[in-house]
Amino acid sequence: MSEDNLDDVIASLIDDVDEEEVHEPVQSKEKSDLVPVSLTNRAAKQIRKIRESEDLDEGLYLRVAVEGGGCSGLSYKLGFDIRTDEDELFHSQELDIIVDPKHLMYLDGIEIDYPDGLDARGFTFDNPNASESCGCGSSFAV
Repeated sequence: MSEDNLDDVIASLIDDVDEEEVHEPVQSKEKSDLVPVSLTNRAAKQIRKIRESEDLDEGLYLRVAVEGGGCSGLSYKLGFDIRTDEDELFHSQELDIIVDPKHLMYLDGIEIDYPDGLDARGFTFDNPNASESCGCGSSFAV
């Protein structure tokens, strides 16, 4: 899905949200004590491992985003990306995380984990904004 299409999907979802439910944009960790996006120790360890194994440039940030799709309506997206002027910067587990401000209303308060046991492996998302999520936990609705 292209960036323009993602912005259109998010804009249409924002238009559907009742005005009373819209949260004010959350300030960056640099500006306040609020941490809208956090990593567990296990998730941070896995992210560092991926960065090292892929030999990624240190100038890339961990981007947390949402995109339209998935069985519940929106899907989580993690990846390494360049920071833009519009991005909000957060810090968790000594890692820098960037989020497009348009995505914050869906991600505010999310905790990303990486269970690696026999019954579960991979990144998981504990999102207090999700009204429902699919069985695999990779998509959600608000």
